[in-house]
Amino acid sequence: MRCDKKSLLLYAVTDRSWVGKLTLYEQVELALKGGATCVQLREKELDENAFLEEAIAVGKLCRAYRVPFLIDDDAGVAVQSGADGVHVGQCDMSAGDVRKMIGGGMILGVSAQTVAQAVQAEKDGADYLGVGAVFATSTKLDAETVSLETLKAICASVSIPVVAIGGIGRQNILRLAGTGVDGVALVSAVFGSPDIEAECRVLRALSEEMVSA
Repeated sequence: MRCDKKSLLLYAVTDRSWVGKLTLYEQVELALKGGATCVQLREKELDENAFLEEAIAVGKLCRAYRVPFLIDDDAGVAVQSGADGVHVGQCDMSAGDVRKMIGGGMILGVSAQTVAQAVQAEKDGADYLGVGAVFATSTKLDAETVSLETLKAICASVSIPVVAIGGIGRQNILRLAGTGVDGVALVSAVFGSPDIEAECRVLRALSEEMVSA
């Protein structure tokens, strides 16, 4: 499955801290029912075997809904699980090394906070960029904020799709209109909602309004 702008519109990033009455698998399915167009599995605490087992199950679910399934940081798990791709940050393996590891057939997403990082990521084979944090976020306390002016400059400097991430929810999605982003990556706005499916429907509509503005 290739990466295109439409598939990045409502990009759901999992967070195990929100698992409670529902399993993570059940939460992801509700997000997909509500209109999530892409899912990234982010696991910082699971051991590799448990991570791989979960990745295989969630990946199968995403294929049933025909949306791209990506693994956060772990290119090995991405390859072993048959995921559509992997997303890496600036502190992980270099984008060029990850591309060599996964080959040309998988999606590669790279985090960027500056124009220089964005341009380099595209040169190294990134299929899309994740840029943020565009707003203050409680999900990643050490994340530095990227101004909307920088976000706009990054979008103008590359030819690959750009997804905004960090502190985004229904209250501020439309502030990103006109920046050039192709979608929003959401964590707590999706998985912290008491009604994930209904919230995703609202977020999907707002995201569509944002990109068409």
